[in-house]
Amino acid sequence: MSTNIPVLPIAGGALVRAFASLLALVTYWLKIVARARRHRREAHQLAKLDRRMLADIGITRADVSDAFSEPFWEDPTALLRERAIERRMNRPVLRGQRASYPEYSVPR
Repeated sequence: MSTNIPVLPIAGGALVRAFASLLALVTYWLKIVARARRHRREAHQLAKLDRRMLADIGITRADVSDAFSEPFWEDPTALLRERAIERRMNRPVLRGQRASYPEYSVPR
């Protein structure tokens, strides 16, 4: 007595799972590339600003050029954000003036 074992449905399920995994991997990489392009575009908008506007934000032209020297997959806006926070924290507060950062001010 011979037994028929259905091979095709088992192989078909494995094929569907492999295709779904490949599709998930491709969508993951496409999202990463789209996010990197979006961050680059935002950094290009900052690069168009003049020196005074950049100083108001807390960054310099050198910071912008450093951000663009990073590899494509690195977020240039993250470096700019770090530099702006660094400068904001190191800025001396004049006597008699309260800090203009509400998250760090003490309520009276």
